Amino acid sequence: MHRDGKLEEYKSYNISKEEEAGWFEEMIAKYTGELSIRSWDPVIGLLTVAKNYPDSRILDNVITFASRHVMSSDSIVKLMYAENIIAIIKLVSNKCSTEQLHRAYKVTALILEDIISKPLIIDPGHELHEFHLKDKRSLNNRASKSIEVIKEMLN
Repeated sequence: MHRDGKLEEYKSYNISKEEEAGWFEEMIAKYTGELSIRSWDPVIGLLTVAKNYPDSRILDNVITFASRHVMSSDSIVKLMYAENIIAIIKLVSNKCSTEQLHRAYKVTALILEDIISKPLIIDPGHELHEFHLKDKRSLNNRASKSIEVIKEMLN
């Protein structure tokens, strides 16, 4: 809002923190219900919410979805989910229990290890160059870097 020059106008409406929190709760429910392996837009929506309203349920919802559905998706979807989960962890970690964080690290690491260990699988509509990838090797490198980020966060 600040970059768009709308922050001052928004402040002039004197929206209560409770009402804002209610809006964020609605967005969490909406994006969680839309999570899909066909689109990572909902997980990006949850990431955006986490930037303004860090809530451990965001991480729980994404991890629950990812652990049930992402392993059956293509390599690109796996990478996008894993990278977005790591970004969400960074935003909400101080609102999470140790158990929640360890579950998130474990699920994310399993997704990344699956990317590395299996052949490159790309569904129609997913082009490597759109994700700044050249080949399986560059995909594996990016997955390996994300595993290193998880290891750093554990320390």
